Amino acid sequence: MVKTKSKFRRAFVPTTALAKSVEFDQDMMHVSLTDGRIISVPILWFPLLHDATPKERKKYEIGGGGISLHWPELDEDISVANLMAGVDWQST
Repeated sequence: MVKTKSKFRRAFVPTTALAKSVEFDQDMMHVSLTDGRIISVPILWFPLLHDATPKERKKYEIGGGGISLHWPELDEDISVANLMAGVDWQST
């Protein structure tokens, strides 16, 4: 058996992206990550956030040390991993 461990490396490295803050403009949600990246996604992807007032949108919590976003008043939860993957249907 030939050992090829040194020839092959993982093609995918799990993300360690963690949310630091969230901001909104008229059409987009912008999530700042601790590594300096910013993820911007349409608010339309998240009907509860889309229908919320600006004041309600500002009342978010960062959970799990940065792995998720939660809006208690709206009962909305969004994972950073799904935002990174571009998933728009994981809103609860």
